[in-house]
Amino acid sequence: MIITIDGPSGVGKSTVSKSVARKLGFTYLDTGAMYRAVALRVKWDSIDINDDKRLESLLNHTEIGFGRKENGDLVIMLNNEDVTDKIRTPEVSRLSSDVATKRAVRIKLVHLQQEMGKIGNMVAEGRDMGTYVFPDAAFKFYLDASLDERARRRREQLSQSGDDADIESVKNEIIKRDAQDMERSESPLHPATNAVIIDTTNLSSDEVTDRIIKEVQG
Repeated sequence: MIITIDGPSGVGKSTVSKSVARKLGFTYLDTGAMYRAVALRVKWDSIDINDDKRLESLLNHTEIGFGRKENGDLVIMLNNEDVTDKIRTPEVSRLSSDVATKRAVRIKLVHLQQEMGKIGNMVAEGRDMGTYVFPDAAFKFYLDASLDERARRRREQLSQSGDDADIESVKNEIIKRDAQDMERSESPLHPATNAVIIDTTNLSSDEVTDRIIKEVQG
């Protein structure tokens, strides 16, 4: 069984998806981390993402996968290197948004995601899981929240990693990212027609998790 959880940034997708997967005993697929890993490789190699030939070459020499620490925490691997912390910087976040608009990147990662989906029960988190990657998923959810709440959550997340961004700049980044995600030609962000839409603005992550599990278990 595949459960998809989509939505824009700052709506609680990662926390909820991990929690749902843990409680159901499913595998958790963090597709956003995969795009961030490609963005990190682009940064390291100083690639112009508009140079299709060099981008294609980079993708052909890039291996992305997941592993686990001894404590069970998920780690993202880039060419056999743990880059879990390195992909969470604001710079990589901004670059991943640009990288995600590139057709070659999406083709490679969507194929990899679909292959991972064959292993069995999975919670797949992203922006196009229910609409494009797993259109036949058993359950589809789309999380959303107000701009103010999303900005507050994102700022809190950045503060924890040492980046003391002001709330207005965070809001502007979110607005820009939303426009990129919703207007891109390759699988733009929008709810699947049969997705359950959940407004998380005034809900805790536990409340959202419980609602999803209740929906899945009937």
